[in-house]
Amino acid sequence: MNTEFLGVVVQIVLMVIIAYPLGKYIAKVYKGEKTWSDFMAPVERLIYKVSGVNPNEEMNWKQFLKALLILNCFWFIWGIVLLVCQGWLPLNPDGNGAQTPDQAFNTCISFMVNCNLQHYSGESGLTYFTQLFVIMLFQFITAATGMAAIIKSISVKTTKTIGNFWRFLVLSCTRVLLPLSLIVGFILIVQGTPMGFDGKMQVTTLEGQEQMVSQGPAAAIVPIKQLGTNGGGYFGVNSSHPLENPTYLTNIVENWAILVIPMATVFALGFYSNRKKLAYSIFGVMLFAYLVGVGINVYQEMNGNPRIDDMGIAQNGAMEGKEARLGPAATALWSVTTTVTSNGSVNGMHDSTMPLSGMIEMLNMQINTWFGGVGVGWMNYYTFIIIAVFISGLMVGRTPEFLGKKVEAREMKIATIVALLHPFIILVGTALSCYLFAHHPGFVESEGGWLANPSFHGLSEQLYEYTSSAANNGSGFEGLGDNTYFWNYSCGWVLILGRFLPIVGQVAIAGLLAQKKFIPESAGTLKTDTFAFGVMTFAVIFIVAALSFFPAHALSTIAEHFSL
Repeated sequence: MNTEFLGVVVQIVLMVIIAYPLGKYIAKVYKGEKTWSDFMAPVERLIYKVSGVNPNEEMNWKQFLKALLILNCFWFIWGIVLLVCQGWLPLNPDGNGAQTPDQAFNTCISFMVNCNLQHYSGESGLTYFTQLFVIMLFQFITAATGMAAIIKSISVKTTKTIGNFWRFLVLSCTRVLLPLSLIVGFILIVQGTPMGFDGKMQVTTLEGQEQMVSQGPAAAIVPIKQLGTNGGGYFGVNSSHPLENPTYLTNIVENWAILVIPMATVFALGFYSNRKKLAYSIFGVMLFAYLVGVGINVYQEMNGNPRIDDMGIAQNGAMEGKEARLGPAATALWSVTTTVTSNGSVNGMHDSTMPLSGMIEMLNMQINTWFGGVGVGWMNYYTFIIIAVFISGLMVGRTPEFLGKKVEAREMKIATIVALLHPFIILVGTALSCYLFAHHPGFVESEGGWLANPSFHGLSEQLYEYTSSAANNGSGFEGLGDNTYFWNYSCGWVLILGRFLPIVGQVAIAGLLAQKKFIPESAGTLKTDTFAFGVMTFAVIFIVAALSFFPAHALSTIAEHFSL
């Protein structure tokens, strides 16, 4: 137990220690300052030349959004075509067939919006070709579509532009994601993760049975799925698979990789804008929320199921759905790390975690502001800062300002819509699925029945699916049979709404504030880099986001907890 707990502490300390210098490096990259990675400049110039892009051309927020959305539309069509044709394409030694149109729609949308919700098993649902040229490609692109424009827009006094989308996209790939992916990939290969293009390998199990084991270029895909907070799994059971996550060392490295860039991005904000105190305040709030979640989940999973205790059976934690080689503490830590970000990869089954652990996993995604994903991840927190500034200014009689820009009704309306959209699409989706399950059993049975568990946990499975989709997370309570017409299409639309409408709103807020005249700080300016304002922001986030979901949790995870 002490060793497991020590492993949790070491991983968290490692994340924080490395995130600081990485944040300083990311800020230098986006500023165009000299770094060790300047040897990539010729490659970047070649990409710009071939693409016909001028990386020095500034864009306003509307042009920036247009470029982002056009790129996403192009790659969406690209992915759909390849997925429905993959059975006839090369690099398919196992002879896997094409995806159906509804499954391809869900898969493409999921990976395009950085959610990576999978209604298929990687070994049989994809080929090596689509793993590389759809899945891995999308994981780089979505992670790189960047938060740098937001950093730029709030770091200057007055501007009508927020940077060049194509420049930030390329720099994010060549200077941040690719180098880190190579380091993580090398560690995985050394530890035993496969990297090749051979078909399934026949092995003899310990019981003497013959078994076919899938292989492929896993070591190339796993690093970016973690570093880009993409998630998903090369294998169906994700990072609980012994080839995707072979050892405790790879478990530490993969768990570290999930959170290190989101943490570093907060520090990068401070370095880029020369407002390190503000970055420390934001980081402190996020880290506090993360540590609370880790504490609850580690305690719940290491103490095990009370019903098993009542039977007089000794247990080494709640081991259902977990790998014995990793243990309950490592799985509990991962479950929080993957849900405070938009990663969604798992090293154990969330469907089997204790009810309160499941509640924390869902709340992390429902609040959707603690570190978040690479790129637009911290922008959800930015939305709540705008709301907190406005409310705080009204409370203390000071002008609502953020970084020298006055926050007015237009920004507040956009921020409020963005903040309320998230609970709206989750709760409406869950209500719809519950209605169909209760009142149209024939339709549900025609799709396989959906739920593997009745009562409180069955509601949790449906709530988790829409929560994960809206938060661009992709993990699931896998007792839910989700590869159906209803779940593929309904989750696909939640993915679209949960990704693109907030991006439009958040970039619009940044663009509107960037255009405003800079107001120097005075005695009447509301300080936003203090401990008090950090507490205020936390309170606003908790009241607006978390309490929206309390009735649903009272009927699902909380009710299940008390039923034990």
